[in-house]
Amino acid sequence: MASVQAWFPTLIYSERLQAEGLRAFNAELRDECYRIRDHDAAGRKWSQPNYPFGYTSYGSLDRLHGFSSTFVTLQERLDGHVKRYARALQWNLRGGRLQMTDCWINIMPRGCAHSFHLHPQAVVSGTYYVQTPKGCSGLKFEDPRLAQLMAAPPRKPGAAAQQPHIVYPAKAGQVILFESWLRHEVPASRVDEDRISISFNYHWY
Repeated sequence: MASVQAWFPTLIYSERLQAEGLRAFNAELRDECYRIRDHDAAGRKWSQPNYPFGYTSYGSLDRLHGFSSTFVTLQERLDGHVKRYARALQWNLRGGRLQMTDCWINIMPRGCAHSFHLHPQAVVSGTYYVQTPKGCSGLKFEDPRLAQLMAAPPRKPGAAAQQPHIVYPAKAGQVILFESWLRHEVPASRVDEDRISISFNYHWY
């Protein structure tokens, strides 16, 4: 009898940041995100050609965990999730550690999108959702084997784990972690209210 086994899995982590107090913590983060945007003239200028219709601090303030006590608190809470994710990946860190190196704000109103990309040099990347209006775009991941699937027939609709793309809905209070080589995008928003997220990278030291 033939034996079929799954190899080379791609693991994506999704979990609530914490069990309690998310509403108050997200309200604090949301207010700080807007304050930073309002004061970040360089970031708004950078966003015009690079993040049309929206605002990101990626090109100006991309180490917010070294700038704000609120973001330090977020980093401390994310650290535990990253450790659990690394255990699920069965990584041997050889006495090293995973450390947050980059952390930036994304504010996406209607029409704002972030096309497919990856995060070079980092090992773990992720996003934390601060505000997610109903109908806002999720996070879309691409099968890393897609370019090699030459002449392959399409998958049946029920084969969710073997589709070329998978979308994780955006949900306030949720942490999404993935290996940094995994291509992903945020399709254009179709709602007027701002979708607010905080993206970050971890390196192995």
